[in-house]
Amino acid sequence: MRDFLFGLVFISPPFLKKWLLKWFIGAKLGYKAHIGWFSSVMGRQVIMGDYSVIRPFTFINLDGDVRLKNYSEVSSFCLVYGSSTMELGEGSYIGPQSLINVDEQVSIGNDSALGARAMVFTHGSFFPVTQGYWVKLAGVTLGDKVWCAAGVFIHPGVEIGENSFVNSGSVVSQSIPAGSIAEGNPAKVIYPMERVQRKMSPRHVDLTLEKILTSFEEIGLRRELGINELQHEKGMVEFIYQRKKYQISIVPSTGEVPGVELLTPEVIPIYVVNCPEWKPVKPFMVFDVNKMVTPFSKDRIHTALRLFALRYYGLRFKDSRLE
Repeated sequence: MRDFLFGLVFISPPFLKKWLLKWFIGAKLGYKAHIGWFSSVMGRQVIMGDYSVIRPFTFINLDGDVRLKNYSEVSSFCLVYGSSTMELGEGSYIGPQSLINVDEQVSIGNDSALGARAMVFTHGSFFPVTQGYWVKLAGVTLGDKVWCAAGVFIHPGVEIGENSFVNSGSVVSQSIPAGSIAEGNPAKVIYPMERVQRKMSPRHVDLTLEKILTSFEEIGLRRELGINELQHEKGMVEFIYQRKKYQISIVPSTGEVPGVELLTPEVIPIYVVNCPEWKPVKPFMVFDVNKMVTPFSKDRIHTALRLFALRYYGLRFKDSRLE
């Protein structure tokens, strides 16, 4: 029955997958939780939080629990299997083509990530232990704000402390303390995180947001959406998309809004706000950089900017309506 249900979920359309899981195994699926085409998930208990996502062509089949907290994501072409439990923290991410063995528990903390083609094993053996060969069976834990870049291989029993980075292609066979940057085979700590992490003043954040907006103009608007006619000023861009006129403005820490004199009733404003005291006159689409929230919208430009900020700059906004 279990194998049949796993296959049925695999071939079903996304809206039906959630219904099947709720009906047959009592899955708990949050607001806007989504399972993509040709993906399937199975476990003793399946819990997916608000806005959690399993992308297309991914298989998750565990004898233990599958727990995805709010805003967590398992990308496409991933394989997760084993007899224990996997838990993904809020805002966590597993990159495409990753393989995770869960014969012992795998726990990934909040705002942590495994890059593309990462591999995690909790069980290691092949030659017979009765002939003296070794075997290791132990869980893997990643703390909060841990980033393992593409191609990282994590051995059984490894713990990586919070606020750490493991460089691409590294083989992690020993635990890594919190606040570390590690790389190599075997992976070793090369710097403390505090050595490379910049301290950001409000003014530095203002300048960074201006760079993000300039980058979004080139990549998100020109290349991806094909918008070539852009009116640009410092901290502001105005354009027309699908017969609608938009204005994206950075509200800096001083609260001075660029381009406000250009606003007319037909313009759709989007604000990226770095001033805690600033409030829009009307409830426009606002990205609050201090609280990292925005009202999730079906608007194409708002969504494009939100996903661009996440994909290229690691800015993970939550839905302000749920906070």
